[in-house]
Amino acid sequence: MTEKDFTATIAVSKSPESVFRSLTHDVAKWWGGKDLTGKSINLNDEFIINHPGAHYSRQKLVELIPGKKIVWLVTDSTLNWLKKDQHEWTNTKMVFEISIEGDKTGLRFTHEGLVPEKECHAMCEQGWNTVIKDYLFNFITYDKPHF
Repeated sequence: MTEKDFTATIAVSKSPESVFRSLTHDVAKWWGGKDLTGKSINLNDEFIINHPGAHYSRQKLVELIPGKKIVWLVTDSTLNWLKKDQHEWTNTKMVFEISIEGDKTGLRFTHEGLVPEKECHAMCEQGWNTVIKDYLFNFITYDKPHF
C-alpha cells in the first residue's frame, strides 16, 4: 500500500466478528445487489459485480484473517465510462482491515492501485466513499441492506 492509494475508514458499534461476517457473507447487501454473482466467504472464492454498460469486475478472495483482514484481488474489470484504460481496476486490490478502537470496531478500506493518477480516481473516490461510509456503514450498524 502507498500513501496515494484510496482509503476510507468507518467505526461501528459492532464486534469485529460481525463486521467480518458482513464483509464476507453479505457483500450483495451493501455492494452489488442483484448484480453480484458468486461468493466471498472462503479463500480463493470469486464473485462478479456486473452493472451492464457501466461496471464489470471480478474479485478473488486472496487473503483472509478471520476477524481482522480481507483482501480481494480484482482479476478482471471493465469500467465502460473511462476513455483511456477501461481496465484500470484489473490487478488492483481491495483491502479491509478490522481493528478495535476503544469501544468500537474500526474498518479501514484501501483500494490498492486506485491512485490520483488513474482516470477513474475522482469518480471512484466518490463511489467508494458512498459504498463504504454510507451503504456498508448502515448495513453493519443498522442491518439495513442497501439493495
